[in-house]
Amino acid sequence: MSLRTFILGLSASFGVAWLAVIVVPYLKMRDLAPIPFPESKATAGIFIPKRAGRVADGAKVYAENGCYICHTQVVRPTYAGNDLYRPDWGGLKNDEDRGDTRRETNAFDFTGETFAQIGLTRMGPDLSNLGRRVETQYAAGGDPAAWLYLHLYNPRLNPKLWDSTCPPHPFLFEKREIKGNLSADALPIDIGNNRQLVPNADAKALVSYLLSLKKDHAVPASLNFTPAKKEDGN
Repeated sequence: MSLRTFILGLSASFGVAWLAVIVVPYLKMRDLAPIPFPESKATAGIFIPKRAGRVADGAKVYAENGCYICHTQVVRPTYAGNDLYRPDWGGLKNDEDRGDTRRETNAFDFTGETFAQIGLTRMGPDLSNLGRRVETQYAAGGDPAAWLYLHLYNPRLNPKLWDSTCPPHPFLFEKREIKGNLSADALPIDIGNNRQLVPNADAKALVSYLLSLKKDHAVPASLNFTPAKKEDGN
């Protein structure tokens, strides 16, 4: 094989891959029309997740700090992985009001976002439904925001997460003088000198964004996937 033939073949392979991975998905997703719910269903309207206010600000903080490098926001279809059967990754198996809310990610989950946080790797867990997990598991019976603040400050302060690979983010917190009672959102850490650690504006925005990650809301049947029943209860 000549060098010219090799280069032409390599260029063709790259072109096909670029077309399939970049061009085709872009053309399909750039002008997504809202998907209507069937009128016969109890849920009315169209499927458009809310992305505004502090949540939108938090998405920027998430991106600026590279959280997407280690965390995905994609619940894969079953042919590509077992995400739907990991506890609460793809939704809740036994939601008190809605039953089984598990479903795969679809393009409409990112409607209104200027940058879809699909992620690069899974050094840490997928965050598609982090808001649900914090409420139902990590901070069950407690304050979800308080749990996340402490986790952001230093995840390894939690004995259960002693081996966490998530880096601490102390720059998201400020040291303030204690005047009277502690601030309602002060971290439960004694730093001495009559001072307290409180989240700054970026931390509050980021936590609002993280708590909003609940991609288990109802979607039209054409976009939904109902997980098969499994005997092992996962």
